[in-house]
Amino acid sequence: MATPYPNYITPEGFAKLRADYDHLLGVERPRIVEVVSWAAGNGDRSENGDYLYGRKRMREIDGQLKRLSKKMKDAKVVDPRQQPDKGRVYFGATVTIADEDDNQRTVTIVGNDETDVDAGRIGWGSPIARALRGAALGDLRRVVLPAGEKEYEVMAIRYPE
Repeated sequence: MATPYPNYITPEGFAKLRADYDHLLGVERPRIVEVVSWAAGNGDRSENGDYLYGRKRMREIDGQLKRLSKKMKDAKVVDPRQQPDKGRVYFGATVTIADEDDNQRTVTIVGNDETDVDAGRIGWGSPIARALRGAALGDLRRVVLPAGEKEYEVMAIRYPE
């Protein structure tokens, strides 16, 4: 399913995708090919666990390589440091928001392939990121979350130097 917005990604996120791809292609896959070749030479393949597991793992790796390749092809690398309007929330911004109870939370808006909620990195397509897009300091934004609707005030906006 196509997304209604580009697949933005930070330069660091793209480098990680590339490193994952290179590791699978240059290290993991050749190692599995070697195991499968060795196991194939051991006779009956129908009861050969190394052969069967190796073939299964090779299919998994090939699937991962295909997914990573598509993600890299579709990615639009955006460097948040180059953001011309640092007074508004756009891709790559680190935003401190406060809810109605004055509970503050800081999130960084990154590509959907880079999300890490525990580290405060939320995807560009997430409900909070969509609501915050274009917001300036002091703006109030309403977000519909699974737990219900919340209103957040933008307390701070930062971009990497």
